[in-house]
Amino acid sequence: MSSSNVRNSRYDILFEPIKIGPVTLKNRFYQVPHCNGLGYARPQSLAAMRGIKAEGGWAAVCTEEVEIHPSSEISPYIEGRLWDKSDIPAHQLMTSAVHEHGALAGIELVHNGFHAPNRTSRLPPMAPSAIPVDAYDPVHARAMDLTDIKNFRRWYRQAALNARDAGYDIIYVYAGHCMTTLMHFMLARYNHRSDDYGGSLKNRARLTREVISEVKEAVGDQCAIAFRFAVDELMGKHGMTSEGEAQEVVGLLAELPDLWDVNISGWSHDSSTARFEPIEGYQEQYTSFVKSLTTKPVVGVGRFTSPDAMVSQIKRGVLDIIGAARPSIADPFLPNKIAQGRIDEIRECIGCNICVSGDNLSVPIRCTQNPTMGEEWRRKWHPEKIEPKASNSSVLVVGSGPSGLEAALQLANRGYQVTLAEAGQDLGGRATKESQLPGLFSYARVRDYRVNLLTQMANVEIYKDSPLDETAILDFGFPHVLLATGSRWRRDGTGRHHHHPIPGLDSLPIFTPDDMMNGKSPTGHIIIFDDDHYYMGGVLAEKLVSEGKKVTLVTPAAKVSAWSEYTLEQEKIQARLINLGVELITNQAVSNIAQNQIELSCSYTGKTKNITGDCMLLVTARDANDTLYHQLRHDPDRLEQAGIKTLEVTGDAYSPGSLASAVYYGHLAARCLEGESWDTALFEGERPGLVS
Repeated sequence: MSSSNVRNSRYDILFEPIKIGPVTLKNRFYQVPHCNGLGYARPQSLAAMRGIKAEGGWAAVCTEEVEIHPSSEISPYIEGRLWDKSDIPAHQLMTSAVHEHGALAGIELVHNGFHAPNRTSRLPPMAPSAIPVDAYDPVHARAMDLTDIKNFRRWYRQAALNARDAGYDIIYVYAGHCMTTLMHFMLARYNHRSDDYGGSLKNRARLTREVISEVKEAVGDQCAIAFRFAVDELMGKHGMTSEGEAQEVVGLLAELPDLWDVNISGWSHDSSTARFEPIEGYQEQYTSFVKSLTTKPVVGVGRFTSPDAMVSQIKRGVLDIIGAARPSIADPFLPNKIAQGRIDEIRECIGCNICVSGDNLSVPIRCTQNPTMGEEWRRKWHPEKIEPKASNSSVLVVGSGPSGLEAALQLANRGYQVTLAEAGQDLGGRATKESQLPGLFSYARVRDYRVNLLTQMANVEIYKDSPLDETAILDFGFPHVLLATGSRWRRDGTGRHHHHPIPGLDSLPIFTPDDMMNGKSPTGHIIIFDDDHYYMGGVLAEKLVSEGKKVTLVTPAAKVSAWSEYTLEQEKIQARLINLGVELITNQAVSNIAQNQIELSCSYTGKTKNITGDCMLLVTARDANDTLYHQLRHDPDRLEQAGIKTLEVTGDAYSPGSLASAVYYGHLAARCLEGESWDTALFEGERPGLVS
């Protein structure tokens, strides 16, 4: 841990106040709007999560997108709602939580246009011109007439008034991510109108100008008006570009809003994973022109975690304010840690987008680096505070993977004497091994953050090259033993599609991801059977092709890496593999093998066909390494004689899953030691009230 706790003077610029309209940011750290799966359904959880950000030093903390009218609802996704005054009390929970810590509260008002199929309200969607909705729903959006436009402007103005009354200090007019009516009007491919709201860009931007002006007239004396604008869609001439129409839009509206919040579109580009945008500040090439066209402050994002990169953005005139969504999730206390000279304690975002999956699945947000994210209210977890130890007992943690490291760190933070035993030479387990695969280098941050802190703690001892068996653990006699022994990839093809081994696997060489991460590489024509459906199959295909290997990837799903849709990566993964020359066979499962003849069966019809290959790489399922746990627990009397009071298993050894799950289970184990058992330490649930 940092010893000085004194801020380096070169970061002073980050803590200068910034005036935006009638309000003032206390520093340049700004949590931009981000979705979270809490929204209107879980207002207390939402308020607690945002309040933690304010406590952590963010000068402004904003909502997710907040629907202004029932004609703009995107259920089943759970966003914010401010349809009328009855929604104000829920929003006051958040504004109060944010104001308690001296931060400003911002709200991103949105009308989603044809992006919203209105599955719950069943109101017909609206768009600048008639068009099918932006989904596979059998629904079309109708063209807005002048009465609709008048109503739209009235809805926005009323929502702004309601937002002011709810206590918000910053009110957004949102035209980003190609998800909003205002952006749809600006884009020629959607706006085919021939009236004053169509044709020239000036006309297409007219509605945006009117809305900003009317919102400012309504609440601008008390609230800052922010305009969120996607300056580039990465579509070239077919979309908005930072070298073309975006400059004209900024020129037209330059001095109208109090704050420009600029990014790129769509969402998968704006929130690109580190696998596809590894460089911090990756949006600069698109957004840097904005400051030259306006005197108003500009905020932008780029997965910033380094204070030096932040200072560079400001001194070079790229941004005035450092925006963050994912970095504020990974470490809500990032600003305070920079202010207090504790930079080495920052939990850096790894850019995995597991946070995004919560929104896409309509469940509470989660984070790989920060297991308390989304648990602030329902479990009363705080990212920087934890209950002190319940006794002076010592704890043995076996295994230094993501779960073992997190458990050891939090147990040490509680004050326990912790011994961490690692069987191998390297700490980090799967985080270390996976970080060496293409595009996953940032996964090492899961290890680095925790190892850095653990090695500075006087109550922690770390032993490498220390494989422990049943006898050794019993002989040590630690009162508390936590096994974080990981998992291993199966070699028999059992997974989601097959619930039994694939016949004939003994007739050709078989490899698993573990083999590849341990340095064993297949040769010849490699057939990957991906029944995992997350990132591993695609990453290994990329690695093999980069080594000059011929690769065919087979999956029973309709798409490659299908689950990565929830992390905004699927299309990018499939495109990359196609461009690399990987043969992709979808909707097929490996059903039998005879020498180099690999039989595939259709996922829908069962019809079979053969392909040839020299070896197989199975990416199917994982088995927990829980043998040691079961050996120890089978004889409770021996545990008692050895002085072992508690024996638990955690992480992938408990239940194989994502990196985020492994870290979460380790955190849960540390919180529950000498307290509630895991299965009874249930969270508090939010329940909708009944209104008579």
